[in-house]
Amino acid sequence: MDNRIPPPLVAVLFGLLAWLCALNLPGTLALAIEWRIGLALVVLLAGITTCLAGVISFRRARTTVNPLRPESASVLVRSGVYRYTRNPMYLGFAAALVAWSIFLAWPPALLSVLGFVIYMNRFQIGPEERALASIFASEFTHYCSQVRRWL
Repeated sequence: MDNRIPPPLVAVLFGLLAWLCALNLPGTLALAIEWRIGLALVVLLAGITTCLAGVISFRRARTTVNPLRPESASVLVRSGVYRYTRNPMYLGFAAALVAWSIFLAWPPALLSVLGFVIYMNRFQIGPEERALASIFASEFTHYCSQVRRWL
C-alpha cells in the first residue's frame, strides 16, 4: 500500500468521510455560516499557498513532483518553504481538511485531519523518506535533523 494512492485523493477520501459522518451523526456547532465560510477560506488559502510553495520549489529545482515515484528525485530541495517543513504539500492538504472541518461545523471532523496525517506518515512519507535517504544519504539525514516533518 506504500506510495500507491495519490495524496490529493487520500485527502479527498478523508474529507468525504468527514462529510458523511457530519451528515449522519449529531454534534454540529451552532456557528453562523458567514463565520464558518470566512474562517474556512482563510485556512484553505493558507493551505493552498503552502502547497503551491512546495510545488514551485520543486519546479524551480527541476525535480519530480510525483509523490508516487520518490526514487525519481534528482535534487534534495531545501530552499523556500522546505526550510520550514519537509512536507509542505501534505501540510497544505491537511490545512484544507481543517478548513473543511470548520465549514462542516462538526468538531469530530477534525479526526479526518488526524487520520490523514497518520495515513500519510505511514504509507506516503515513510516510503518517500526511505527513498530519499537512499539517494541523498547523509545530506538527507542532516536535512531531517534541521527541519521538521510537518511543522
